Amino acid sequence: MDEMWRFDIQNDAPYLWAEAASYYYRGTLVAKAKGGSLCQAPDVQYQPVKNERGKLLSALPYGTELQPVDIAAMVRKNAALMAVIEQSAVKKIYSYYRRYQKKLDCFHVAFSGGKDSVVLLELVKKALPRDAFKVVFGDTGMEFPDTYRLVDAVEEQCRREGIAFYRAASHFDPHESWRVFGPPSSVLRWCCSVHKSAPQTLEIRRKLGKSNYVGADYVGVRTHESMNRSDYEFECYGKKQKGQYSHNSILDWTSAEVWMYLYAHDLPINRAYKMGNSRVGCLFCPMGHGKSDYFRFSSYPDEINAYIEIIKSSVTTHNADTYVTNGGWISRKNGRDIANNPSRYEEETTNDEVLITITDPCTDWREWIKTLGDLPFELRVEETKSGYVAHMPIAFDKTRIGRYFKQVFKKAAYCVSCRVCEANCPYGCISFTDGLKITQCVHCQSCHEIEEGCLAYHSLELPQNGGHVMAKESLNSFADHAPKPKWIVDFFEKGDDFIKSNTLGPMQIGMFKKFLSHANLIADNKTTDFYRLIQTIGVNKESAWGLIYIQLAYRNAEIKWYIDNMQMGVTYSRKALEERLMAEDVSEKDAHSIMKAYKRLCETPLGTVLHFGTTAPGGRKLDSLTRTPCAVRDPRVILYALYRYAEACGDYYEFTLSHLMDTANQSGGVSPVKLFGLTEDELSVTLRGLSAQYPDFINATFTHGLNRIVLYGPEKKSEDMLKLFP
Repeated sequence: MDEMWRFDIQNDAPYLWAEAASYYYRGTLVAKAKGGSLCQAPDVQYQPVKNERGKLLSALPYGTELQPVDIAAMVRKNAALMAVIEQSAVKKIYSYYRRYQKKLDCFHVAFSGGKDSVVLLELVKKALPRDAFKVVFGDTGMEFPDTYRLVDAVEEQCRREGIAFYRAASHFDPHESWRVFGPPSSVLRWCCSVHKSAPQTLEIRRKLGKSNYVGADYVGVRTHESMNRSDYEFECYGKKQKGQYSHNSILDWTSAEVWMYLYAHDLPINRAYKMGNSRVGCLFCPMGHGKSDYFRFSSYPDEINAYIEIIKSSVTTHNADTYVTNGGWISRKNGRDIANNPSRYEEETTNDEVLITITDPCTDWREWIKTLGDLPFELRVEETKSGYVAHMPIAFDKTRIGRYFKQVFKKAAYCVSCRVCEANCPYGCISFTDGLKITQCVHCQSCHEIEEGCLAYHSLELPQNGGHVMAKESLNSFADHAPKPKWIVDFFEKGDDFIKSNTLGPMQIGMFKKFLSHANLIADNKTTDFYRLIQTIGVNKESAWGLIYIQLAYRNAEIKWYIDNMQMGVTYSRKALEERLMAEDVSEKDAHSIMKAYKRLCETPLGTVLHFGTTAPGGRKLDSLTRTPCAVRDPRVILYALYRYAEACGDYYEFTLSHLMDTANQSGGVSPVKLFGLTEDELSVTLRGLSAQYPDFINATFTHGLNRIVLYGPEKKSEDMLKLFP
């Protein structure tokens, strides 16, 4: 921007107001930042305005000398408004404290060193006595260097004011944990549990001297930060940490109000913001890419290069440089690409048994087996030279106890003492102080409510039998000929006649037939029973397209890629997604086609009726893509999705709510939550309704903080769910 405008280099007062990569000068949008990646700066697009004659002019002409914001005047003009906002937040904080004061063991402020937590701490100070709460900084070891400087200053201030300040950190140095677990990715987010939530829980337990404490944390999340947080509530239980309460005290504040409050009260500002970073957190996070990667790398190149080198040295890919720069590490889904990663856990199924072979186990299975209590079958484990073989009757293979039995040996094989299981146990039965010890276990199985039972196994797991069959199909399913809305209209109007005679070119009809086949609407060039069901339901009904979408999610590799690689509610630049595809050995041309196909699909009823996604143009080209929560109001669609999920997970028909909410779980199927963007409240309400309306198909129980969802398979099949329509 210094090539366009003139301004002094100073950090005392801002020149522009930034919001979602849009830059405003004195109320006028003057520029936008587009694109960008780890090693490539985003483009600055200077915004035009129209004069009274309709002619386009630069919103802020070349050579303009920028004047900094008059902070004192800004604060004065907004003082009355901010006073009302402050009073409202303070009242909520105090009211929450009074209601739970005698019920909970402690209250603490979750402090991150970011702008929101600085404001939150100031509000809590105004609302509560100094000895009524503690401040807990979850030190991941991967924070911005400037974050540590701010935290040091705030800790010293708390000490002077008589406020308890705790630092909670994992015993793992992140440079070590990235090598032990493999680099984190967008779906293998072991880092959050290992470096943040578990250490905080364990540190509070240590300080209180109480393993089964129940507390509440004041958290500085805001709905304006992302679509994912737009459905958060002020008060919640068990969402941030299992068994704990949370209060999102500034949930409805905008970033403008946060900054105004910082300036009005002369609160410390993390220098990382002044270096271009819109958010602070972990230095090199797989959840932040594009512009944010570039700003972080520009600000702290030495620190980030250390993690880049870890990634390069951890993988077996032939081109480690592009694996990093194109985002291949971000989309890692298992341990296939991790170097020196021998399989420690193998399953083999015979007619009578499941044989679990463990090689070079890390911990003693005899401790982990205590978490299951009395088994409904005889326990048989045979020692081998390098490990042992565990036997389980085939009858228990697809049951909840069977899944937990397997997890016992996954834990034994891969456990690296990350202490997440210890933190998950609400009764303090698990300890790693002098090696793994489990005592007086009450068999709540909370330690099994972790991805695949063990985060190390989940991150390092090697695909069985070469992975999912769908992986053999080209990701570029439609080769520049994704379906158009008119083709779909004509097909549903003419049915078999359309297949026999249409005006599409050879490539167009070939690709369209592939779409129809993957949607289960045609087979052997004839319409199917599923096609006739859709006709009966109504081709413009959201429930019809919900069912079609489920078919595509399991049959079409391209649509499955969108689901796996685009988080719900997150807007991705076209370039960032293309680079991620190229990191998976997709050609640049095919990557372009896959992005264009997404735009086409959004123009079909998948987008216009079901609302599964949107795109935004950048001039004549596609600029950004977003996957959005689907409009699915028919619970029968969710029931069908649940059965498809259960069948794809190897015929597991028992789940917990947290298992279904875990969108990072790669157990073979696609959770309805990941498919449709359901919130936890929406899913639990739907499950209760389904259990009441269709008791022969599903039983969902939610009592005493525990939850269990049982489907009546394999006697019932997903095809049986379709008989519930129309």
